[in-house]
Amino acid sequence: MADEGVLSQPVAAFLAHLTARHYSPNTVATYAFDLRHLLERVGERPPAQLTSHDIRRALAGLHGAGLKAKTLARTLSAWRSFFHYLARQGTVEANPCLGLRPPKGEKKLPNALSVDEMAHLLERPGEGVWSRRDAAMFELMYSSGLRRAELIGLNLGDVDRQAAEVKVTGKGAKTRVVPVGGRALAALESWLAVRDPVARDPDALFVGARGARISPSVLGMALKHLAQRQGITAHVHPHALRHAFASHVLQSSGDLRAVQEMLGHASLSTTQVYTHLDFQRLAQVYDQAHPRAKKK
Repeated sequence: MADEGVLSQPVAAFLAHLTARHYSPNTVATYAFDLRHLLERVGERPPAQLTSHDIRRALAGLHGAGLKAKTLARTLSAWRSFFHYLARQGTVEANPCLGLRPPKGEKKLPNALSVDEMAHLLERPGEGVWSRRDAAMFELMYSSGLRRAELIGLNLGDVDRQAAEVKVTGKGAKTRVVPVGGRALAALESWLAVRDPVARDPDALFVGARGARISPSVLGMALKHLAQRQGITAHVHPHALRHAFASHVLQSSGDLRAVQEMLGHASLSTTQVYTHLDFQRLAQVYDQAHPRAKKK
């Protein structure tokens, strides 16, 4: 029988490695959750003894237990990263996850709020302290395509109002600089005029009622209340603002590469899945760009 912890110990080391590389706590927690599935399915066996057959059978078991294709894809990705780490450490000779694919699921793109819906959501900001904060947060998320965690992590020095830019720390502690629009800059000026008396954190750009850096739950609740107050019937969540940014910029410009840079996507394919162009826009770009499409 294998020694106790023969697989769970490398898992713990891998999670510590992710933490040391400044992965967000939420990301590390997701990896831990997915790797717990691996431990449940294969038990405490030496990693070097696990084969692609073992991994395939473990995935099949999770599929049979009702996990959706999207979750299985994320789980397999976590397992693949774990074994890649072990291969670099010399613990295993080959990654048993290579070449395996999760069951295919139906691809669903989130419904982006229209330009008019976004304008309605953000119009007529209130004059109270927290209304000004909310207006600045959501204008900035929509203006610059920020993830929720990226917005929460912003410090005062990350926004260059003169250059109309914001420095963002994204996934894997990678930084990027993104333009900030005029409406967002004006909303930020309004918030910064009232921020200091309510802030206990000297660095955080956005704070909650107790003065500490704003939490994800408070941010989400503020957006939900704003949408209700403005009579938006669509489900509005923080990521919807990022998707609206990507969709609207892409529809206007057709520049997929620029949108990829602003979103901080490592792969262009991620941007292609994340955003969508309507067919009319695609046809227009084709007619203008393709040399054989132009009528003589």
